[in-house]
Amino acid sequence: MSTFQFPGQTAFYKGKVRDVYTIGNKLVMVASDRISAFDVILPRPIPFKGQVLNQIAARMLEETSNICPNWLEAVPAPNVAIGKKCVPFKLEMVIRGNLVGHAWRTYNSGKRTLCGVSLPGGLKENDFFPEPIITPATKAEQGHDEDISKEEIIAKGLATAEEWEVLARYTRQLFERGKEIAARQGLILADTKYEFGKIGDEIYLMDEIHTPDSSRYFYADGFEEKQKKEERQQQLSKEFVREWLIENNFMGKEGQTVPEMSDEWVLTISNRYIELYERVTGKTFEPEVLTEQETYDRIVAALQNLKS
Repeated sequence: MSTFQFPGQTAFYKGKVRDVYTIGNKLVMVASDRISAFDVILPRPIPFKGQVLNQIAARMLEETSNICPNWLEAVPAPNVAIGKKCVPFKLEMVIRGNLVGHAWRTYNSGKRTLCGVSLPGGLKENDFFPEPIITPATKAEQGHDEDISKEEIIAKGLATAEEWEVLARYTRQLFERGKEIAARQGLILADTKYEFGKIGDEIYLMDEIHTPDSSRYFYADGFEEKQKKEERQQQLSKEFVREWLIENNFMGKEGQTVPEMSDEWVLTISNRYIELYERVTGKTFEPEVLTEQETYDRIVAALQNLKS
């Protein structure tokens, strides 16, 4: 996808998977079909991934808007969101209901604390924690995000003690709502992350939420039985991409080479994203393909509408 140039544009940022344009006090976020894992952009785009992420996020922001204010104001194109520009906290508020992914890898290595949070003994992979735990990470401009504790966040001035309390409260409330939405569709929201920013003194929820890039889902049907038998859980998330990379000796470490992605594997990933969209929303995915000019025109028209 080409880089756009909008009237009144003051900044452009190319993230791992999204292009972000600043126009005055608005952000235009274009969700590309790029895919990243272990903080590395993989060599091939995934068809419809941008649309899936953008449309799930828009729906979830709408369904959580009574918990806390959020940045979103318009969705003019399938893979585009426009909203308020916030001053971001340089944090990812990661919350985990189940012992999976990075938390499991940490636990399985023998450690019993994560981000200053004590982990109970005797858990198996994918087990529920007694209650969800918040395990924040620093938001790296480049390279890997780093685990960080509440105490370090406050000591480093990434958030005040008062701001932390608000961030933690919003994170727990949003996760509870996310679990309720998932349960309606026969899913378990195992873990996710939220990003927040400020406009003046008010804290806003930013970015995408409850998508396969920022969350892990399990199928609820058969979950308990699989746990008892210590069988592999069926996941809807990006974890299967990470697992494929690990199997092919890639974890984003120096000297490692990203494995080649076949046409068949790219299509498999695309289908998994579409499956997650349909499972999470309960709606049939309707692919929408726009030319770059059509996308540009829709964005400009939406920005005009937001001004008026």
